[in-house]
Amino acid sequence: MKILSLSAKHTSAIGKSLARRMRGGEIILLSGQLGAGKTVVAKGIASGLGIDSNGVISPTFVLLRVYEGRIGLNHFDFYRIAGPEEIFALGYEEYFYSEAATLIEWPERLKFLLPKEYLKIKLIAGDKNRRQIIFEAKGKRYKELLKGFYEDIRN
Repeated sequence: MKILSLSAKHTSAIGKSLARRMRGGEIILLSGQLGAGKTVVAKGIASGLGIDSNGVISPTFVLLRVYEGRIGLNHFDFYRIAGPEEIFALGYEEYFYSEAATLIEWPERLKFLLPKEYLKIKLIAGDKNRRQIIFEAKGKRYKELLKGFYEDIRN
């Protein structure tokens, strides 16, 4: 599924709409170049989970931020990770497979640690504030999540 976003506000609203369908335990991969809008989507998801999005920032230097909302939110950023070996030290499984939703920026760094099932959101920056947002669901749970989300935004 693809969506064209024409502004940061629209990109955030897409994240917020997705969050309304989330029930906890989801793993969402946020992929795209620097400045593509990954953190904007994260802010939208946080807002949709009842978390003040003003306090949501990319955890680039701390690797993980944890937020409390309607459901908990674990927000990882692996930009500064050299390889999956460094991720082991974080106790990542405790977060990935918890009752909280988990957002992962720069999931490419996970390599063989990548979960088998997830929802991947890839952002491709265009001119000005345009973003192409591509959704890819791996696993039944995520296909159902994406189907419901698509129905929500179509109506």
